[in-house]
Amino acid sequence: MEKVRKLILMLLLSCAVINDYAQEVDGITGATKQHTDTAKVGNMLKSLSRLHLGGYGEAVMTRNFYSQSFNRYNSPARYKDDASHGRFDLPHITFNIGYDFGNGWTLGSEVEFEHGGTETAVEIEAEESGEYEAETEKGGEVAIEQFWINKEFLKGKVNIKAGEIIVPVGYINAHHEPLNFFTCYRHEGESTILPNTWHQVGLSIWGRVGDWRYEAQFLSGLNSESFTGEKFVHQGATSPYEFKVANNYAVASRVDNYSIKGLRLGVSGYYGHTFRNSIKDPGASYDDVKGALAIISADCELKRWNWIVRGGVTYASLSDADRISEYNKANSTHHKYQDGNPFHNTNIGSNAVAWSVEAGYDILSQIRKMKDLQRLYIFGRYEHHNTMTAGTYKSQYKQCAPYRTTVGLNYHPIKQIVVKGEYAYRYFKKPNNNGLNADSPLYVQPFNNEPSVSLSIAYQGWFF
Repeated sequence: MEKVRKLILMLLLSCAVINDYAQEVDGITGATKQHTDTAKVGNMLKSLSRLHLGGYGEAVMTRNFYSQSFNRYNSPARYKDDASHGRFDLPHITFNIGYDFGNGWTLGSEVEFEHGGTETAVEIEAEESGEYEAETEKGGEVAIEQFWINKEFLKGKVNIKAGEIIVPVGYINAHHEPLNFFTCYRHEGESTILPNTWHQVGLSIWGRVGDWRYEAQFLSGLNSESFTGEKFVHQGATSPYEFKVANNYAVASRVDNYSIKGLRLGVSGYYGHTFRNSIKDPGASYDDVKGALAIISADCELKRWNWIVRGGVTYASLSDADRISEYNKANSTHHKYQDGNPFHNTNIGSNAVAWSVEAGYDILSQIRKMKDLQRLYIFGRYEHHNTMTAGTYKSQYKQCAPYRTTVGLNYHPIKQIVVKGEYAYRYFKKPNNNGLNADSPLYVQPFNNEPSVSLSIAYQGWFF
């Protein structure tokens, strides 16, 4: 990318030189014009050198060797022999634009297209007497994931950032770009129980002092109306309105240490109230409900001796889970015929957990000629998450506690590009039927295993 920057600057400078020689430089007027043009080009080059353009993107092909019916957990035996199904996907495509204004002031922004973005079309419907109809052509999401202004103090030891910022709680929120994990999709556990990528409007104080990097954030709270049994607080950072409600506030923090060569150790946390963070008043009967959400997470990454090893664990606790479930289900039923109703007819757990470990070795490192050029990691990953480790309705959500084992390859032809291939085996603990016959009314059907094969290609880097 530095070569591209230098090439553009050289081309602009060459154009300026040719332009200067083409001007008449006889007399004072000509000399003044030449000086003015040169100054303009100099200012343009200076501005261009402060501009940053980049991004990342992923394209994935998957074949799932299990049923795609949404009822497959309700009656596992019925869907045991369903045919496999394939999918193509663009999980994330982002474009980053940054600018250095000087004097320690910088701007950062990121526009993200999830699953290819959204598309709509307007058509004239003959069956509707020629009325115009707006049709949804495809699902997906387009979002401003980052938009902030940052002021640097003390040579980076202290920074103040304000705007739409990433909430770096958990490994995959802090390191969500595709070169930071081996699998074709982001880590399933953290991506399920937490918002991902978690971004909110807020204020951040951060910096790096020696081997320590720190960050503390002040944010609006999550909205418990969007919590679910299968995804816990994953959807709580979204807003159905044109603004994000901030009746409740929250704090988040992260600390990373780099004292040992090639090793990063990190810990992060979050705390905030989630109930009443909406435009709807729940009423006096819910005055005692807070929906206090506490999250603690620890993660690490080792890059040394041609190995990359990563691991992490995240634990979350939600108070008043039963009361929030009661409130959400009541509103979901009452407003079920209204478009845009944010409530879910689901029970919510009071605790959730996710943990994982993955390791990969660069097998091309043993070939001297390719040691500094290409990379080929053979990797393995093991993970588990449970969105309802505790709660009144724990026994009703056994499908929310899967295990997943993944093996595969990551090939890097160049530093900014990776081609990934993997085989994943997703499964659940077998129920204890104590020797009961399958025909017994007390027999609990085990869930079907969910193997899959995926292939993806991704890029990540700064273009300029």
